[in-house]
Amino acid sequence: MSEFIEYLEEVFDQFGQIRARKMFGGYGIYHDGVMFGLVADETLYLKADENTANYFVSKGLGQFEYDKGGKTVKMSYYMAPAEIYDDPEEAALWARRAYEVATLAKTTGKR
Repeated sequence: MSEFIEYLEEVFDQFGQIRARKMFGGYGIYHDGVMFGLVADETLYLKADENTANYFVSKGLGQFEYDKGGKTVKMSYYMAPAEIYDDPEEAALWARRAYEVATLAKTTGKR
C-alpha cells in the first residue's frame, strides 16, 4: 500500500473508515463497501454526478480521464480539492458528498 493511501486514512478520519483496493494501476477508495473515490498517479478523485460536479468545476478541478483505443474517456470522478488535506471538516464534507453520489448510483444503477 502506498504512503499516499495511508495518508488518506488520516485525511478521512472524521468521515469514517476507508479501505483501498488495487485496481487498474491505481486504487479504488471505499467506505462501507461503496467506492466513492479513486487514486491514480498519487492523485485523489472523488465521485460526482450532475448535481455535485459544479462544486469541482467551480474550483477548476478536472475530471478523471484515460485513453481507450485513441479516444479520451471521462469518468464521473473529479480531482479532490487541496483544502481537504489540511481541514478534516472539509475532507468529511467532500467525502460525504462523493459517498452519497456513489451510494445513489449503486442503488439506481446509474453510473
